[in-house]
Amino acid sequence: MAFDLPTSEALGRADFCVSPANALALAALDGWRDWPGGKMLLVGPAGAGKTHLAHIWASDAGAGLIAGSALAGADLPALAQTALCVEDAESVAGNPAAEAALFHLHNLAAERGMPLLLTAATPPRDWGLGLPDLASRMQATPLTRLDAPDDALLSALLVKLFADRQISVPPNLIPYLVSRMDRSFAAARALVAALDARALALGRPITRQLAADVIDRPDDSADTVIPTSQ
Repeated sequence: MAFDLPTSEALGRADFCVSPANALALAALDGWRDWPGGKMLLVGPAGAGKTHLAHIWASDAGAGLIAGSALAGADLPALAQTALCVEDAESVAGNPAAEAALFHLHNLAAERGMPLLLTAATPPRDWGLGLPDLASRMQATPLTRLDAPDDALLSALLVKLFADRQISVPPNLIPYLVSRMDRSFAAARALVAALDARALALGRPITRQLAADVIDRPDDSADTVIPTSQ
């Protein structure tokens, strides 16, 4: 019998796949003690590894983590007692209470000398912030980026995603997938999920032939969209 069990993503430093696409961002977070103004903004597309890097940094800095969408109702003085990471910080845009909360949290962290890491998909100029003081502070925040993935990073990411699902695949499958898939982190996650779903539905291991079927006929993969570079 096949069971679609929940997966647990490994988010430790040893599980992070380092390549030229993310090495600079990792180094920037490792140097958190020397951040100008004690703050840093990590920018990258969805699925690029921002959450993984945030957890690595939080472990190193003894920091807490909170979603930007949760700031409006948060206890800001309590949050600013330790180093903090605000994930998906752009989600505060358009919410006056959340924008004000991030502004006050920023000031509290600066007053107390508490390091502040923020993650976002885009730079602050694209967030659509309505609070001018917050916009100016965010635009003055040092920024580090996660670049588009190279072959080495996509390969390592696919290996990790399969391992997170406790799936063993033949070694020749990884380069085959890299050569056929869309070059994005989101596509890698969608492809692994679709392969897992198809293998479970058919009661078969994941092979190159099954991968070819999923890539060529994505509509059969449990409604999962698989972008490809064909």
